[in-house]
Amino acid sequence: MRTDDFRVGIGYDIHRLSEGRRLILGGIEIAHPKGLIGHTDGDAVLHAVTDALLGAAGLPDIGDLFPDTDPAYKDADSRVLLADAVERVRTRGFRAGNVDVIVHAEAPKLSAYKAQIAESIARLVGLAPQDVSVKAKTNEGLGPLGHEDAIACTAIASVVRMVDCERTAKANRQ
Repeated sequence: MRTDDFRVGIGYDIHRLSEGRRLILGGIEIAHPKGLIGHTDGDAVLHAVTDALLGAAGLPDIGDLFPDTDPAYKDADSRVLLADAVERVRTRGFRAGNVDVIVHAEAPKLSAYKAQIAESIARLVGLAPQDVSVKAKTNEGLGPLGHEDAIACTAIASVVRMVDCERTAKANRQ
């Protein structure tokens, strides 16, 4: 495998929490009295994953592709934006290799949701569930995350050149 056949990208997003909104993380609705405020559905997990994949493929970021100044993206489903990004990554000749996510939230506790979020991300980007890792960390009561004013997410994703994947699959069949 050549070094330009494998690339990585990092994504980060943060949104404020507010009463009366649904909390959606990784495309999964989470039971909580507060939800994330955003121009779209506010899914900080999928926004970070989208940016990580776009960055890995050398594409513009989520803000450039889906600006919050464009009314077309008002209340948009972040799963749709991620699907668009995955297609753009494919157009560049890559596919996702793996995704690793950290959700930074004091509340709600996400241990019961991590597997669902990982499966959702895997399905959305075309990976096996074991190729997606989701971790949840608190902010130990510090800052806006620790005071339950916001939720943030950090994601890293790898992409691999599709022709190299086809070559490897062909070699494995022989």
